[in-house]
Amino acid sequence: MDMPGIINTYFEADRRNDANALLDTFAVQAFVEDERARHQGVAAIREWWVAAKKAAQYVAEPLECTVDCDKALIRAKVSGQFPGSPVTLTYDFAIKDGKIVSLEIQ
Repeated sequence: MDMPGIINTYFEADRRNDANALLDTFAVQAFVEDERARHQGVAAIREWWVAAKKAAQYVAEPLECTVDCDKALIRAKVSGQFPGSPVTLTYDFAIKDGKIVSLEIQ
C-alpha cells in the first residue's frame, strides 16, 4: 500500500509499541482526537497512546489509503482486548512539513 512515509512510520512504531518513534512523527503542537477526546501536544498524545495500548493491547493494520494533498485517510483493521474486536476505523491525518499535525480516529 502506498502511504506517505510519515504515516507508514506512525503505523510501524505503533505496531512495535515504540512510543518514542511514534511521537517523533508528530509536530510539537499536534493533536489527536479519539473517542470524543482531544489530546493536544506531544506530552498529551504520549499519555493517550500509552493508556490506549495498555487498556486494549491493540494492533492496527492499514487496509486502504487515500491521499489528497496534505491529508491522508487510512482505513485500518484494529484488533485487541476490547468489545467488538476487530473493528475497522478511519484514521484521518493532516501533514505539514513532514510531520503529523492532526489525527482524528473514527
